[in-house]
Amino acid sequence: MSRIEKILVANRGEIACRVMRTARDLGYRTVAVYSEADRDALHVLSADESVCIGAAPVGESYLLAENVLAAAKATGADAIHPGYGFLSENSEFSHSCAEAGITFIGPPAGAIELMGSKRLSKIAMLEAGVPCIPGYQGEAQDDDTLIGKAQEIGFPLMVKASAGGGGRGMRLVNSAEELPEMLKTARSEALNAFGSDELILERAVLEPRHIEIQVFADDHGNVVYLGERDCSIQRRHQKVVEEAPSPFVDEALRQRMGEAAVNAARACDYRGAGTVEFLADKDGNFYFLEMNTRLQVEHPVTEMITGQDLVAWQIAVASGQPLPLSQDQITLQGHAVEVRLYAEDPRRQFLPQTGVVRAWFYPERDGIRADHGIAQGQEVTAFYDPMIAKLIAYGSDRDEACRKLASALQDTHLLGLNNNRLFLERIVRHPGFLAGEATTAFLEESFGDDESMRDQAPSFADQALAALIFYVESSSQEQTWRATSAASYHFKLSCEDRLSKVQLVEDGDGFLFSDGEQQLRIGLLSRDSQSAEVIVDNVRQRVSVCCENDRLWLDAGRGHYCFDNVTQAPAAAAAGAGSGEIKAPMDGAIVDVSVAEGQTVEAGQTLAVLEAMKMEHPLKAGIAGIVSAVNVSVGDQVKSKQVLVVVSDE
Repeated sequence: MSRIEKILVANRGEIACRVMRTARDLGYRTVAVYSEADRDALHVLSADESVCIGAAPVGESYLLAENVLAAAKATGADAIHPGYGFLSENSEFSHSCAEAGITFIGPPAGAIELMGSKRLSKIAMLEAGVPCIPGYQGEAQDDDTLIGKAQEIGFPLMVKASAGGGGRGMRLVNSAEELPEMLKTARSEALNAFGSDELILERAVLEPRHIEIQVFADDHGNVVYLGERDCSIQRRHQKVVEEAPSPFVDEALRQRMGEAAVNAARACDYRGAGTVEFLADKDGNFYFLEMNTRLQVEHPVTEMITGQDLVAWQIAVASGQPLPLSQDQITLQGHAVEVRLYAEDPRRQFLPQTGVVRAWFYPERDGIRADHGIAQGQEVTAFYDPMIAKLIAYGSDRDEACRKLASALQDTHLLGLNNNRLFLERIVRHPGFLAGEATTAFLEESFGDDESMRDQAPSFADQALAALIFYVESSSQEQTWRATSAASYHFKLSCEDRLSKVQLVEDGDGFLFSDGEQQLRIGLLSRDSQSAEVIVDNVRQRVSVCCENDRLWLDAGRGHYCFDNVTQAPAAAAAGAGSGEIKAPMDGAIVDVSVAEGQTVEAGQTLAVLEAMKMEHPLKAGIAGIVSAVNVSVGDQVKSKQVLVVVSDE
């Protein structure tokens, strides 16, 4: 039995904070590791000790196994918990921990290596009798072989990176004509994300349910499953909403899938926490997708319906103890739903966002859990995944859990950078989701035109609220822009390159706002640094707002917006839609430049590719013309709004 006293958490953000919480409750000392960008991050402040392991890029810090092991040696940590991502599914790291005499809180290296390859794991699952999707998982990786095998499988099909997960290196191919380009981009993304460009092909299972089984194994021959999670609501193969149990799965199907997952774990001599993922069709047929050899992002929903702490189970198993419960002792009670809060803008094709967290609040109430690693004043950078928090709700049944989660989302405030809070709230209020009918096609087919994803100007009510706060902030200063009437003020506001004009008239009943077409009366009752209590057309409400000089961040329930008060600023021409200037949409690194000066390009043609927050973002020409300037090269680090390429109209 391995005696553990001090645990180093080789991760960051919410999962590092979550692991430390259980470790501390169990009496273990904790060590955080951090990059230079995370020096003041919440997970660092939460640990008993912390060690800087390198520069901000993950390849220079969190992915450097030797630096993590050196930090463990320097602090006397005798165990390492990898969290998820980074080194969690790195078999060499698991092996290195064993060689260094450090307990790795995860599966053995052999299981990680086998299940880390979609190609090899699928071969093993076929041998173990686990149902698998027809496809190609051979060693030959040349284009001719893959194209030939694709013709045999038929279209539509999935191209998948053999390594890694999270939807990276994965493409849905609908026709043979699309395949060569899809193979190229999938290889590139997989190589950048996982260090391997090996691919597999699978027949596409259209509109399936994505069901996964939580399994646990110990060193004493015990393997159990702890129910299922439904992760069907996805965007670009990345999970958005997860729940347990699945509204699709009955007890008979749960047992069949659970037993198949246990067989998968036994086939690779597994130990610790793992998740076996399946796709299920409408008839209840299910197929092995992959096995994640780590704790999953969505593990809280399983914890809430089983009443078990899965991190505590991981530590116990790593210490050599038997599983806390046998299969017949595991029961499921109630229902839990989880959503992932991302620093991304649904109004702009979910573009990842960077910035400083100006305000962060979530409701602490019965049945609500928030796993996060952020704090007010913290900077969200382009170096790491854009997921910054998870909100989980538990109820006695599914309706109650969904109702609690929707209400909690409405009362959650994240200011300083655009995020997907409203997008998530509207999903869990959608009739299709509430009916339990959502498949992996839900967002595309049933939610594709939702207002949370429309690139539209802020509402007049939001503009009026912004003008009100700017007025309150500057009311003690001389207003050189005041109109001839002492009680009338004119504001010019800029929000995401859109200009609006709002007139504010102060009277005894509050403030009357007009934009020439609409009028709205707002009364201000109170205000603090992160919110304001207002009466809008006789309805009293609290809105989330933060102001710094002439910049204001606002979320009044209709989405997050950033306003600039440009009332006194000179008029300036900005490149708008159809501009020849290609600007970086966020901080990141240039991984491809596909044009040169003097080259003729078409509108919509990809000119460069920016990598940020672990994803590649193609940057396309807004107009047809001739490239007049290329200001970057591959490998350059660029800042948001930096002009990268200029196209001149022919």
